[in-house]
Amino acid sequence: MNKKKVVVAFSGGLDTSFTVMYLAKEKGYEVYAACANTGGFSAEQLKQNEENAYKLGATKYVTLDVTQEYYEKSLRYMIYGNVLRNGTYPISVSSERIFQALAIARYANEIGADAIAHGSTGAGNDQIRFDMTFLVLAPGVEIITLTRDMALTREFEINYLNENGFAADFEKLKYSYNVGIWGTSICGGEILDSTQGLPESAYLKQISKEGCEEMRLTFKEGELKAVNGKEIDDPIKAIQAVEEIGMAYGIGRDMHVGDTIIGIKGRVGFEAAAPMIIIGAHKFLEKYTLSKWQQYWKDQVANWYGMFLHESQYLEPVMRDIEAMLESSQRNVSGTVILKLSPKSFETVGVDSPNDLVKSKFGEYGEMQKGWTAEDAKGFIKVTSTPLRVYYTNHPDEKI
Repeated sequence: MNKKKVVVAFSGGLDTSFTVMYLAKEKGYEVYAACANTGGFSAEQLKQNEENAYKLGATKYVTLDVTQEYYEKSLRYMIYGNVLRNGTYPISVSSERIFQALAIARYANEIGADAIAHGSTGAGNDQIRFDMTFLVLAPGVEIITLTRDMALTREFEINYLNENGFAADFEKLKYSYNVGIWGTSICGGEILDSTQGLPESAYLKQISKEGCEEMRLTFKEGELKAVNGKEIDDPIKAIQAVEEIGMAYGIGRDMHVGDTIIGIKGRVGFEAAAPMIIIGAHKFLEKYTLSKWQQYWKDQVANWYGMFLHESQYLEPVMRDIEAMLESSQRNVSGTVILKLSPKSFETVGVDSPNDLVKSKFGEYGEMQKGWTAEDAKGFIKVTSTPLRVYYTNHPDEKI
């Protein structure tokens, strides 16, 4: 009989390592270990993942690089929308999970897999992101989640791997990290105590710079195109260039508290220098180049975009409609933003843009009007006050 094929979404961590070995050894599956890389794996890590996958019993290992797809199909819209969940968190690794799931589903369909397996637990958001994507894009393919369904403990998994000849170096660290192109999330340790924050030692990227430094980010129609005057065609490399500079100051560190998809509260620490700097600069540029109502309505739909992305609704058709509006809104968002970086913070200094609406022939704020007379201004104010004057004339007892 032909063995059943299973694609394991393989990160190289404990849960997915156990899954590969258990399905190959105990269940007799032909295991295809697939690592979907959205920018969080180094070349060394990917090489180690491949070596480990074969040691664990995989029939085949593949790396599915979807970093560019992630940027083109979602990340750039998150920048257009200045998306920060609860005004704080740039939806770092969680947004990448959607594109990892998309890549895994495509690969499973390509090889005619009978099943897809992932290592999510039953208490988090990732199980929903993976399962929902697989149900929609790989209908009829069985979904296997050993960690969730067998209620496995970390100790059990480590012992199983060791007893079956795989030297599992999965010491339980105080913190767990998820590293991606759009930031690093930090779980465990002091985060489990609502009264505490993270110590310096918890962050992967330590502060190595003092004093201040000027940074210039150049955008063209909303996309980052140059860093400190150096043009960078590849958006991923542009993000990495900002990260390299910003992380040395410890910029982008914070704590996010929010509602999980399944309804419980979650708390996570993160460090995301590039996302916070890029979003901060982009939003500042928009204040100069967009109209009042462009900014208002874009903020409304962008908030929904971030919410739907977090809630595993990326495949909802309305997301394409929101993306169309966000892209249209960026047609005049071009120019260079000047920033000042310092340890753990940055400030926006100014903007140089051909579309600067502050530069107006109609007047300079707080100085002199040029597009209307003093009598025009007084008439405008009087007309604008009419509804209030009508109301309080009829309700004089309510005057404050």
